[in-house]
This record gives sequence, C-alpha cells and structure tokens, in this order.
Amino acid sequence: MEKKTEKKKEKEAITKDMPITEIVEKHPETIAVFMKYGMHCLGCIAARFENLEEGAKAHGIDVGEFVNELNKAVKGKKREKNPS
Repeated sequence: MEKKTEKKKEKEAITKDMPITEIVEKHPETIAVFMKYGMHCLGCIAARFENLEEGAKAHGIDVGEFVNELNKAVKGKKREKNPS
C-alpha cells in the first residue's frame, strides 16, 4: 500500500510540502486557484519561505482540498497542450 501512495505522489505535480513560489513559477496556471482561495500574497516575503501547507493553514484553508484543486489546474493545462 505504501508503494501506491508513493506512485500517486509522483504523479501529482504539486504537494503540500512544496514552496509556494516554486509552485507559481513552475505552474502559473495555479495563480487563479490561489486567488480563489484568498491567497493573494504570492509575491510577499512569506511566500518565499513558506510551503503550501504552512501558507494554507495560515489562511484557514483545507490543505488537501487546496492541493487537489491546484493539481486539477495543472492537469487541465497539460490537457490543453496535449489533447487526447
């Protein structure tokens, strides 16, 4: 069961322990999701050293739900580039 969890994490573009700035730099399509959740501080100093989980908790955001929605945004962008 541990291997399935590891494989799922490998498939996910974004995890809760990633730095916020790294997420936005690698996946600018996630900016709309950050805005939707009220995290308008993408350029603030805290975003440079906080990971996604820390930032979400500071804003009272459910981390799991947030990560899922961010990954949906990334997957949606990939589908646009490579339609099946």
